[in-house]
Amino acid sequence: MASVLLNKRIEFCASHRYHKPEWDAAKNRATFGACNNDPGHGHNYMLEVTVAGEVDSRTGMVVNLFDLKVVLLQVLEEFDHKHLNLDLPYFKEQIPTSENIARVLWDKLNAQRDIGTLQRLSLYEDEDLCADLTAEAGLDVASVTRRYSFTAVHEGHRGHTWDMFVSVHGPIDRETGMVTDIVALDRLVHDRVLVPFEGRDLRIALATPSVTGEYLAKAVWDRIVSAVPAGRLELVKLVQTRDLSYEYCG
Repeated sequence: MASVLLNKRIEFCASHRYHKPEWDAAKNRATFGACNNDPGHGHNYMLEVTVAGEVDSRTGMVVNLFDLKVVLLQVLEEFDHKHLNLDLPYFKEQIPTSENIARVLWDKLNAQRDIGTLQRLSLYEDEDLCADLTAEAGLDVASVTRRYSFTAVHEGHRGHTWDMFVSVHGPIDRETGMVTDIVALDRLVHDRVLVPFEGRDLRIALATPSVTGEYLAKAVWDRIVSAVPAGRLELVKLVQTRDLSYEYCG
């Protein structure tokens, strides 16, 4: 029987700070923005793991969900309600960015062979930032997805709020622990997308008689693809409603 993928989500709480002691305050602030604020800040993290395996003929499951939850809780107990910089040894020499936390969790979960084969790990720092690791790509590269929102007039109707997800893929920088410069990415998207589109009629902003969701996703891609600060633009996703979204990947 072919392998089946199973996704499981679980939450934990922790605080962290993006900071390199060997850098001066100005460089830390320029690189990490508000994430450098002392003493740090907390998140309700959401961890999503994808495991693969054959369906057991007796249970009808890839892995017993109760057993999987127990393993996840045991692994996350070490991280839950901790200041990651101060309380855990993994982040004495590396910054607890989403990418680096995901790598540490991957190593711990990948050692648990009774939960199936780990295929993907997604760590949501909050609704606006997620880091993804996959078995295929390895632990030295990741995808980071950043969420933005803007309200604009669409097809002559009243203002509509779009959720926009920008994904960047690339190697995890050894110094910063990040795939891309989030501060610079935020500035890029703000200047080239949010400011030109916010409160505008998209037909006027894009100089076209009609704007579909597909057209808009590609227009966002074209405006930022050449200037992503590091890594490779992987995906632009626009969510129009809970039931309707558009993706463009170049």
